[in-house]
Amino acid sequence: MTIRGLLEKNVAERPGRNALVWSENKTWMRRTWREYLARVRDVAEGYGTRFDLKPREENVAIILGNSPTWLEAYLAQSGAGVSVVPLDPKLHDAEVEYILADSEAVVVTTDVHHLKMMMALAPKLPKLRGIVCVDGIINEGQNIGKVKVVGFEKLRISGGGAWYDAHVAREDDVASIIYTSGTTGKPKGAMLTHRNFISDIDGAFKTFRADVGEDDSFFTVLPLFHAFSFTANFLGPLFVGCEMQFVESLRTVARDMKILKPSVLCAVPLLCEKLYDKIQEGLDSSKIARTLLAIGIRGPVMHMVLQKLGGRLRYMITGGAPCPKHVLECFRKLHVNFVEGYGLTECSPVVSVTSADCCKVGTIGKPCAGVEVRLADMNEAGVGELQVKGPIVMKGYFHNEKATKEAFDGEWFATGDLASIDEDGLITIRGRKKALIVNREGKNIYPEEVENVIGKDPAIQDVVVVGYTMGGDPGEKVGAIVYPNEEWFKEQNGGALPDWAEVEKAAIKHAQERSAELADYKRVRKVVVWKEPLERTSIGKVRRVAYKGKLDE
Repeated sequence: MTIRGLLEKNVAERPGRNALVWSENKTWMRRTWREYLARVRDVAEGYGTRFDLKPREENVAIILGNSPTWLEAYLAQSGAGVSVVPLDPKLHDAEVEYILADSEAVVVTTDVHHLKMMMALAPKLPKLRGIVCVDGIINEGQNIGKVKVVGFEKLRISGGGAWYDAHVAREDDVASIIYTSGTTGKPKGAMLTHRNFISDIDGAFKTFRADVGEDDSFFTVLPLFHAFSFTANFLGPLFVGCEMQFVESLRTVARDMKILKPSVLCAVPLLCEKLYDKIQEGLDSSKIARTLLAIGIRGPVMHMVLQKLGGRLRYMITGGAPCPKHVLECFRKLHVNFVEGYGLTECSPVVSVTSADCCKVGTIGKPCAGVEVRLADMNEAGVGELQVKGPIVMKGYFHNEKATKEAFDGEWFATGDLASIDEDGLITIRGRKKALIVNREGKNIYPEEVENVIGKDPAIQDVVVVGYTMGGDPGEKVGAIVYPNEEWFKEQNGGALPDWAEVEKAAIKHAQERSAELADYKRVRKVVVWKEPLERTSIGKVRRVAYKGKLDE
C-alpha cells in the first residue's frame, strides 16, 4: 500500500463523506473524498506537464503552513513517485537555501510570504526550474531566468489526470525526504518510503488499540512538515477514512475545538498544557463547578469540561517530549484516552506508544507492531542505547552515505537515546547519548548547528551550546557558554582589553545577534560568558559534558 493508495481506497469506499474541514474567509469549508482526489489529479496534471517532472528521479519541496493545498501539493507529486521535501516555513533564508540545494529540488511550492525569498534564492539553485505560489496574484511571464513562476490555481488542469494515471507511486519509492539536523550541524535528509509510513501508522494503531474509524475526526494543529504531525494528523485520517480538521490559528484552538467537535487530538505536551490551563481557568471561575467538586460530585463537572473541548474528544496523542504527569492525569480523569509516543524522523517517526491497558506513567510504551528494539552497550543498571529495526526505518540519508553508515549498527538504527526496558516490555528513556536539545514544543535543536553560527563571530573565541531547564518547566531551552576573543576586543579598543563588564556585555550581544540568523526555536535564550578558555578533550573538541547543567535554574 502507498499513501496514494490510501486516498484512492477512501474514494472507493466512502466517496461522499467529508475528508477535509478548514476555515476560509471566516467560513468553515468541507471537501469530500471524491472532491479531494479530483483536485489532487488536477494539480498533478499541472505539476507533471508544466515542469516535466521525472518520477523516481527528481525531488520537489513544499514551504507552506497547514492547509488543504499542502495536502494536494504533496499527494499530487508523491502519489506519482516524486519525492517531496517538506520545509518549516519559519526557517531562515540560508537554511532554506541549504536544504533546497542539498535535496536538488526542481520545483518549490510556497506562498506569497516566501515568494520574495524564493525569487532571491532561485539564481543560486541550479536544479530549480519552477516555483508554484499558492496565493497572491502571479502574472504569467513573472519568471526568473529559466525558473517558471506559476500560481497554484492556474497550475490546476481541471478534468486532467492522464499524467497522474501514467505515473503511479510504488511502495518502495521515497515519499518524503525530511531534513533533520545532525551532529555536524548540517541538516540531513532522511529518505522515508511509502512502505515506511504505512507500516508506521498501521503499527501504531495496532499497538495502542484505537477503535478509531470513519465517524471520528482528527483536529490538526501541529505543522505537517514535522514527521509526527505528518504521520498522525495526515496519514491517521487517511488510514481509517475519517475527517481531517484544520485549526484556523493557534489563537483559536479552544474555540475551534468547540465548533468542530473533534474526537482525536494529536499534540505536543505544550499544547496539552495550554488546554489544561484553560480547563483550570474555567473551573476556578465557575462557582457551580467549585461547589460540585467540593462536595464530591465530579460527573457534571467533567461533562462541562468536555463540552468546552467539543464534547466528543476520545483520544489525545502526544509525542516529541514527555508530558507532565498532572496534565496526563487530568485528561485521563475526563475519560480521554491519553496516548504517549516516542519516535525519530528516521523511523517515520513513531517507534513506540502507550496503550489503554499499558500506560505506566514515565514510560513510552511498547514498540509498535512490526518493530524490534534492543539496548546496545547496556550497563549494570540495565540502561543502553535504544536501537530500532523494522519496516519503519528510513532508507538512508539523501546523498550522504557516510552519515547513513554512522547511523546504523549493522541492521539496527542507532537512536542515540539511552533507555531501559522493564519486565513488561515498557521502554523508559533515560537520557540522550548525544547533546540533542528538545524544547517544550518537542522540537529538536542540535547544539553543533547553533555553535557553528555563533562561532563565526569575531568577538567569540569559543562556544558550547547546552540545553537548560527552568524550575519545573518541561523541555529544555537553548543556552550558550562563550569565551570571548580577547585579541579582537583589544583591536577594537586601541590595543587595550576593555573592562570585563564591557567585554561580557558585548560578547552576549554578539552571540545573541548571531543566533538570530537561525529559526526562532533554535536561538539562544541565555548566554553566559566564561573568563577561562573552554575545557577540551585530547583531540581538541570542547568537553561538552563538563558544561551540562551549568545553566539550569
